[in-house]
Amino acid sequence: MVDTSRINLISLIEKFRDEETCREYLEKLRWSADVCCPRCGDLSVSEISTRDQFDCNGCRYRFSVTSGTIFDNTNLPLWKWFVTIYLICESKKSISANQIKRTIGVTYKTAWHLCHRIRSAMRGNLSGGPTLFGVVEVDETLIGGRRRGVGTGNRTGKTWVAGAVQRGGEVRIEAVPNIKRATLHAFIARNTRPDTEATYTDELKSYLGIADHDTRHETVKHSEEEWVVGDVHTNSVEGVWSLLKRSIVGAWHQVSAKHLDAYLSEVEFRINHRNDPYIFEAVLIRLLDGQALRYRELTAA
Repeated sequence: MVDTSRINLISLIEKFRDEETCREYLEKLRWSADVCCPRCGDLSVSEISTRDQFDCNGCRYRFSVTSGTIFDNTNLPLWKWFVTIYLICESKKSISANQIKRTIGVTYKTAWHLCHRIRSAMRGNLSGGPTLFGVVEVDETLIGGRRRGVGTGNRTGKTWVAGAVQRGGEVRIEAVPNIKRATLHAFIARNTRPDTEATYTDELKSYLGIADHDTRHETVKHSEEEWVVGDVHTNSVEGVWSLLKRSIVGAWHQVSAKHLDAYLSEVEFRINHRNDPYIFEAVLIRLLDGQALRYRELTAA
């Protein structure tokens, strides 16, 4: 098994220099022991070495290590997938599809589709249910492009995004329809455990009422230039907004409301795995566990 901890771009290319090495690595990740038929689960499988495939002796289904995964039916060499995964994981402010196009030598359409398939593997909280606890900062921001001749207070075409950050822990960010009380309370309930010690927010009235018998709610009044009161502040979640907006300006340039959740998933995943030496492997495992994302699905109205 290839050790992918502390890997860099040069060592990645050296380790995964051909398709056979890439496939062997994916096989070890997908089937740690015996190869299993993805259709019927039978362990009685024959290898078709000339086609990089397997034949199930039970249901006679022919499959490869990429069958039924996000890699399914890809015509792109696996080493180009690996390089793109590495670049997305290691680029703090992300990387554009145009840059991927130039780096691995593909069309823009292929690069854009590839990036979105990788983002789809980064999506979601695999543990399920609310996971944030302790001291949690919550805030909201508007995401959307500028319009010529329109002032900064304009909200047309913009999307609200809510964020929650556990002090010293993980991040959760979601696009939300509005910042009404019911919406933000539901966002907090989805992402913070009932025994959360404290929730810190700004003075937005929608947050009123989130405290309960074992969770206190404290605020800072940004409208009065109040940013920190003791350990009460929202600087951590505002740092997430700074990173997100720099990614939009510097890499993606513009983000449609339709695909916003995918970009938010990428930012959230990268922040939550910022100290994980095996982040590259973590994405590969999710790609093998996920379902194929077709181009027509991405571009459907």
